[in-house]
Amino acid sequence: MSDLAYDGMAIVGRQLQRARRNPALLVTTQVMPLTLLLFFGYVFGNSVSLPGDADYRTYIVPGLFATTAAGGLVTGMLQAAVDTGRGVTERFRALPISRAAVPLGHAVADVLLFAAGLVPLVAVGYAVGWRNDGSAAATAGALGLLLLLRFTSAWIGIHLGMAVGNEEAAGQLASTTFMLQLLSNAYVPTHGMPGWLRAVVEWNPLSAYVTAVRDLTGSAPPGLDDAPGAAWPMTHPVAAALVWSVVLLAVFVPLAVRRSARGRG
Repeated sequence: MSDLAYDGMAIVGRQLQRARRNPALLVTTQVMPLTLLLFFGYVFGNSVSLPGDADYRTYIVPGLFATTAAGGLVTGMLQAAVDTGRGVTERFRALPISRAAVPLGHAVADVLLFAAGLVPLVAVGYAVGWRNDGSAAATAGALGLLLLLRFTSAWIGIHLGMAVGNEEAAGQLASTTFMLQLLSNAYVPTHGMPGWLRAVVEWNPLSAYVTAVRDLTGSAPPGLDDAPGAAWPMTHPVAAALVWSVVLLAVFVPLAVRRSARGRG
């Protein structure tokens, strides 16, 4: 086993124990999508018309899967900021371990915790009427994209958390990330938006994942996300989601590793 894998697994174990002892952040990130499902699904749901009289709650459940996966941005940022602010990152830096092990361990642990937390979210989705109509291969593809989104967003959050360096500032920054969800197609279709806003929303990386998960689970009303004038990520959502992950990981993995190795300076 390489030093990176060995050291990374040690960090994964630490993160899992940390989550077990202090589950508040995980509970909060799991409760939020359920709250949004109830709020959007039952308060605004009757005001949103979909082609073919599609059910709105069925429409937004895959969006909530994707937005919950994107929550790795928040959990990664807050936990990295806590470690940096309390000097834990400095102590890791003084140890003879791989420089990439700490952020890698954080990201992998976050993916494992997300996978476990996805189970109750799927159960609630079924309870409100959502059904997975995708094939076994398509369902596996949707799950793979969600895990990839969590891994990617965790790396972005880890870099930002170490850059911010304290829990309070990270909390304030985390609250602004909700705009990424609002400026996506997770909750509302894009075809009725003004042209400039539709372009912004459809090129939001999160929209590609949402559309891909909808398509792969058979939850997309026909002719909606690929309506005339749709941007390329909406007509090729799986490819767009993979491209976004490659680009974002290529940028933020080196940044996070360098920040972990060199500290705030």
